[in-house]
Amino acid sequence: MKNINRTEEETHMNNEANVNEQEQEQATVENEQDLQQETAVPEAGTESVTEEAKEAASDSELDSLRAEAAEHQQRLLRVQADYDNFRRRTQKEKEELAKYASSKLIGELLPVFDNFERALAAGLPEQEDQSSFVKGVEMIFRQFEGVLKSEGLTIMETVGQPFNPEYHQAIMTVETDEYEEGIVVEELQKGYILKDKVLRPAMVKVSG
Repeated sequence: MKNINRTEEETHMNNEANVNEQEQEQATVENEQDLQQETAVPEAGTESVTEEAKEAASDSELDSLRAEAAEHQQRLLRVQADYDNFRRRTQKEKEELAKYASSKLIGELLPVFDNFERALAAGLPEQEDQSSFVKGVEMIFRQFEGVLKSEGLTIMETVGQPFNPEYHQAIMTVETDEYEEGIVVEELQKGYILKDKVLRPAMVKVSG
């Protein structure tokens, strides 16, 4: 009888121990869940703060980019305005240059014009004074020729030169024993070269 009672007591004690262990395990699980929940709340809050910080940083960067774009736009407008002013000024200078391109040459020819005017005003000289008059006219001609040469005008040398269609305009061909075929034998009108360009070809006769 005592043995039976002892067995029942041991069984009852074992059951209570199991219950206590289960309760402890349940309490441990609940504590862990509570701890996870408590820990999770701050993490959620941290994520919210981080997102707000990212949005604020993004807005600030966007504002900075907008300001930079506006500054570049203003610079572009100023450069365009400067270019337009430069283009108009250059166009005006080109028009004035074309309009007054001959002013330098005309200014150099005015003294020649004055001398011709004086010669005409003096009238034709008497028979015995014609030589001095001719000399005066020759001086004016040389003065005029000097002005043209100073501007780069050159008189072509034609007679005795091989015919060149770039420099010569053949009026006719003639038979001659003095020159070989294709040689300029006579000049009917002078040809001129301005610097490196033919201003007027010479009118010539060519040996045939």
